[in-house]
Amino acid sequence: MGFLDKVKGVVSKNADKVETAIDKAGDIVDKKTQGKYTSQVDKVQDAAKKAVDKTDPQTP
Repeated sequence: MGFLDKVKGVVSKNADKVETAIDKAGDIVDKKTQGKYTSQVDKVQDAAKKAVDKTDPQTP
């Protein structure tokens, strides 16, 4: 089992926590940039959440 496989396993087991962290990170960026890049941050958050969903074996 390679390093990336281990990371995928950890992410899939903790998908809810990872998605919460993604939301918090986006909120921090929005706060630091005073909302200037909100739409871009939202797009990145959505992409990151989709990537997390792909690692979850229970997600179709």
